[in-house]
Amino acid sequence: MSRGQLRIYLGAAPGVGKTYAMLAEGQRRRARGTDVVAALVESHGRRLIEAMAEGLETIPRRTMRYRGATFTEMDTEAVLARHPQVALVDELAHTNVPGSRNAKRWQDVDEMLDAGITVITTLNIQHLESLADVARQITGVVHTETIPDAVARRADQVELVDMTPEALRRRMVHGNIYPPDRIEAALTHYFRPGNLTALRELALIWVADRVEEGLKKYRAEHGIAAPWETNERIVVGISGDATDEAIIRRATRIAARTPGSELIAVHVRPDTGVAHGADTLDTQRTMVAAAGGSFQVVPGEDVAATLLAFARAEDATQMVLGASRRSRLRTLLTGRSTPSRLAAAAGHIDVHLVGRDRLAVSGQRRRAAWPQAAPRWLAPWSLLRVRRDRARRLTAEATALRRLAIAVLAGRGDPPALLEEVREMFGLAAVSLLERDAGPSWYVIASAGEHPPEDVGAEDASVEVQVSDTLLLAGRGRKPTREESRLLEACAFPLLTGIGRRRQAAVEATAADEAWRRSRWTVLAATSQDARRQVTVAREALAGLAAGRPEDRAGQLATAWRALHRIDRLAADLGALGRLHAGALETYLRPVDVDEVLAAVLDDLGPGGHHVVIGSLEDLPDVIADAELLTRVLTSLLAAALAHGAGDAAPEVTATSLDGMVRLRITGRGRWTEPDGLPVRLARDLTEAMGGTFGEEEEPGGRAVVITLPGAARDSRAG
Repeated sequence: MSRGQLRIYLGAAPGVGKTYAMLAEGQRRRARGTDVVAALVESHGRRLIEAMAEGLETIPRRTMRYRGATFTEMDTEAVLARHPQVALVDELAHTNVPGSRNAKRWQDVDEMLDAGITVITTLNIQHLESLADVARQITGVVHTETIPDAVARRADQVELVDMTPEALRRRMVHGNIYPPDRIEAALTHYFRPGNLTALRELALIWVADRVEEGLKKYRAEHGIAAPWETNERIVVGISGDATDEAIIRRATRIAARTPGSELIAVHVRPDTGVAHGADTLDTQRTMVAAAGGSFQVVPGEDVAATLLAFARAEDATQMVLGASRRSRLRTLLTGRSTPSRLAAAAGHIDVHLVGRDRLAVSGQRRRAAWPQAAPRWLAPWSLLRVRRDRARRLTAEATALRRLAIAVLAGRGDPPALLEEVREMFGLAAVSLLERDAGPSWYVIASAGEHPPEDVGAEDASVEVQVSDTLLLAGRGRKPTREESRLLEACAFPLLTGIGRRRQAAVEATAADEAWRRSRWTVLAATSQDARRQVTVAREALAGLAAGRPEDRAGQLATAWRALHRIDRLAADLGALGRLHAGALETYLRPVDVDEVLAAVLDDLGPGGHHVVIGSLEDLPDVIADAELLTRVLTSLLAAALAHGAGDAAPEVTATSLDGMVRLRITGRGRWTEPDGLPVRLARDLTEAMGGTFGEEEEPGGRAVVITLPGAARDSRAG
């Protein structure tokens, strides 16, 4: 019996549509005559999921008792006994109740596959073992239900169910993922835009890597040796000679002209020898890292064969090599040079040969034999060498500092990201940033790499650089050269800048969150008080209906309806404010006629609209706004002016146009614009969401609200 196929719908977070896609595939196969059963579907009360599952044969769940509680699990035995062609199994990473047939649901699925049943299942990216720690760092949530990556990589098909963070948050706000009591907590914690973006990137990268694996497997199975240029990979051969720096620069320029390309420098070391020019290789390693590439040292006696094997293993599309320095006579006597042999055997790999400065090379070799007291006539050349070396050091230092500065300015200024940049630039295995508290103790505040040093003077630390009085950089791995040590010290300022910005951003974010929480609760408290007041009005009016005189019933009923209408408006305004701050409120900006908006506002206000005074609106241009949101803003403000204004004077709306802007002014008696009230908060936030400005002004005996919006071009009214 052949093994069944495994198909996984992979998502970055709950709610992207994995279960729906799984059920849709099941329905499609069922429609064409395939024997499909729903072995386990987790609808979580979502109506769309339940609707999509209708008509599918469902295997009843198995009920189990554990520690006095009742649980239901997939009945694996029943599925195997039923033996359908296709089984739909939700949530592959689920942990079964103790006492089940298997500890994990993926093990149940494995049995079905061995029995020849094709399984379609779902999985979130954070449940892969290799990414669980990364997902925890992103979301702050520990995912205990994980599966080995090998299980997912064995799948015959992995399909990514993708959704933008904004669309997913809108689904959350609309109640399509979690029940209402969990929505706010989810939006402010796990479902923050940054979290969703990072998880989405993880999913896309994992799927892309799997596509790459599939491509390599296909080429291997079909004996395709020539590289397919799906992505430019540039391999640069390094001999350990000082002139290789020109080759690295040429390869860097080639990579820079090809967005998305990879740069890999490789040095071939004899199996029984040591790396040639260790100091020179260290400098070149730093250059390659500064260019965003990687540096490899591989053993091999035949340089040309080793380089070519490496390039083919990496699916290289281009190679950059230094041209041979051998004379024609030597080539005739000993055979072809390494670059020429490689170029002849490269096949589909493009080979670039970079000419070397023969005079610089020969001069460099002669300098090694110069006496320390060189002749006077050589002084200018010695000075030139010193200046060139100094320029080289300054260039490397500037490159490193530029790279760190770009990281800081690009928002990657958090300590772990900066330390990873430092670790790559200097070829270290791990780097830690240690901070000293008030006493003599040091502790790790950030690190990069595996097994980073955890204290000053650690045995495995190969470098320690004092960044400030309280900060120290410790690295593990290779010992930096003297020039690199200077460069490490020069990197201190970007490190401190990045750390300072990160900490300041954290402080500001905490303060902003605290201010928003205080403001939110103040708004909710004021709204709650208003709602309770309206409930009291409605209750008294309804009580009067039963006990009052028949001739008073119409007035009491109207009073009750007005109170209920006010409560309904408060609920709608709260919902709009919540959607706005959750990033789920869409705005449709277009030319809007102010007359039409005010007509809709007066209609929404009901009988109260008859008491609003509308000033002259003649020759007023359209405004660029969202008609629905502008209507809500004006309705909310005028309702507050009618309900809370003092005296008998009616609220008034006037509009003026100046310098391409339209100014709407709402005036009311008394202090009706409570700063912590819902109407003002909603109006301010919605106005700013439409690109306008919101302000308040004092008036004799009252207050005024001024909303300024851009006016539309005159010819747009005719369109």
